[in-house]
Amino acid sequence: MLLKDRISIVTGGSSGVGRGIALEFAREGARVVVADKQEAPLRGKYHETDVTTPTVEEIEKLGGEAIFVQTDVTDESQVERLIEQSVRHFGGLDILVNNAGIHIPGGAQDISIAQWDQVVGTNLRAVFVATKLAIPHLKGSEYGRIIQIASVHAYGGGAGPAYAPAKAGVVNMVRDTAIEVGEFGITVNAICPGYIETSLQDYLTQEMIDAVAEKTALPRFGKPRDVGRAAVFLASDDAEWITGASLLVDGGLITGT
Repeated sequence: MLLKDRISIVTGGSSGVGRGIALEFAREGARVVVADKQEAPLRGKYHETDVTTPTVEEIEKLGGEAIFVQTDVTDESQVERLIEQSVRHFGGLDILVNNAGIHIPGGAQDISIAQWDQVVGTNLRAVFVATKLAIPHLKGSEYGRIIQIASVHAYGGGAGPAYAPAKAGVVNMVRDTAIEVGEFGITVNAICPGYIETSLQDYLTQEMIDAVAEKTALPRFGKPRDVGRAAVFLASDDAEWITGASLLVDGGLITGT
């Protein structure tokens, strides 16, 4: 097992990409803290239409160890409680995955300033807060890993005036944080997914989905497991000399845009 007994936190772990990461970590022997606003998984109209069981329950079916901690990542006190509870329950922290994120569709003239603040607050500010609070604990680990879930939209527009800039900020934060914590042996990397089959895609029309399919080089969309396996690699010893990097997991979508 690549992550045997390593202690991980996955934000946004009840559904979608976060759920996929949490499950793959568990398959590789990690002990997982699933953090989310709600324990029940979201169900989409296009994808994940039949997902019903909580992530922790699925991990336990695999024979793994996991706990759920209800967390709103935009609330600093809740993030602090999440990290403290994780360390107290499992005895330390080895891996932080900042996956929780939101998207509000619309252009600059459509979304409100409050909505812009909401997207940036969740997708960028909360990533910084969790990273800042986790670093003191990761310094005590032999296997310190920080994995930030960004997006292909970090490399271009088209996802609105808040989402794309926030994800670009995450990619840049990865580089800066990697420099800061490298002396402690902590690696910091980003994963930039393309179209992943999750409930996050509910805002799209079928015509929009078809257009993305035409631009994706490989003949299928991504699944949460695809991002999960990339996260396993970055969290494992195989990636111990990789830091400050951003890994595209997009089926070649960015090559067609």
